Amino acid sequence: MTDRSWAGRSLTVEIGQVAHGGHCVARHEGRVLFVRHALPGERVRVVVTEDRGGSFARADAVEVLTPSKARVSPPCRYAGPGRCGGCGWPHAAPAAQRELKAFVVREQLQRLARLDVDVVVEAVEPAPLHWRTRMQYAVRDGVVGLRAHRSHEVIDIDGCLIAVPDADVSVARPALRSAARSIELESGDAGGPTVSVVDGRGRRQVVSGGPQRHRVRNRSFEVSSGGFWQVHERAADVLADTVLAMAGARPGESIVDLFCGVGLFTAFLGEQVGAGGRVRGYEGAASAVRDGVRNVADLPQCRITRAAIDARTVQGIDGLADVVVLDPPRTGAKKAVVEAICDLSPRAVVYVACDPAALARDVASFAARGWRLEQLRAFDLFPMTHHVECVALLLPG
Repeated sequence: MTDRSWAGRSLTVEIGQVAHGGHCVARHEGRVLFVRHALPGERVRVVVTEDRGGSFARADAVEVLTPSKARVSPPCRYAGPGRCGGCGWPHAAPAAQRELKAFVVREQLQRLARLDVDVVVEAVEPAPLHWRTRMQYAVRDGVVGLRAHRSHEVIDIDGCLIAVPDADVSVARPALRSAARSIELESGDAGGPTVSVVDGRGRRQVVSGGPQRHRVRNRSFEVSSGGFWQVHERAADVLADTVLAMAGARPGESIVDLFCGVGLFTAFLGEQVGAGGRVRGYEGAASAVRDGVRNVADLPQCRITRAAIDARTVQGIDGLADVVVLDPPRTGAKKAVVEAICDLSPRAVVYVACDPAALARDVASFAARGWRLEQLRAFDLFPMTHHVECVALLLPG
């Protein structure tokens, strides 16, 4: 504890390793600083931006005294201390960004699951710019832009370099309304973007466009406005290919697909098991279920049910489950759901994870029931940011 806040204080520190969440760690006078805009091994001058007491504070690197060899000039002029909070690592070379993400995945698995795993984060084109097909622009006092880090301030931008053209801020501005608190853009494979205005109560109004269609492998998927779809334009293909390879579903098998969304994995797993098998998808969002039912309508072996994905739902699944696939939200599946999955006695579990810490905690829960992490692949589906997507294969025994 400190008797006096460090907020606003200028310090010179040596930067240590990257931490989960994208900050790098420094130490000063026995306290931890979580530093943005720095890289491991650098010596920097920081300004403390937030100090609520306790063992740590937050800071921005405002001057680099000894730069890392991985440091580059950010391609975006809105990047930097006090500026746009959307991208955490535009000051790192793309290969270095992937190495930092790999370190975080390894560290979380070691610390939380007691596993030493060799992790390589794979690049996915397009990268590192013009890959994001969905954007949410904040609105405040007539300004349409992106928020500063951990702030309600809206940065007025003339473009976002990670957005595809159909999701750029120039497409959002004509939709500005007095009640708008955000403007959301969703781009698909054809027909232009869907533009929606969201007010302060969370009510959505579609201004232009309609449900988006996305072509993945040999199928087309329809997603309603506001529905979940991966934001990198190649993510659905990459994840579908990886899940199918790890699942190795056989004709006639029974598959359970938890947090199935609009049926991306459900449909392709249905093709794998064929007419003699079955795939049961479970999803909590009503709009996603409606989309999913349409997306698998040509596959009678597939069924998508609306249900809260909790231990009770999993325990209520009747019959055999040869493989369980799950793609939980950032908080993970959690122990009770993991234990219920183990009780189904599948021959394999394929786990898609957008948060390394949640993945590691759930892997530890599987390990406590005698399961092992057989394979892990990690993909850089969020270039310029600290986020990383992983797919894990877990096997019993």
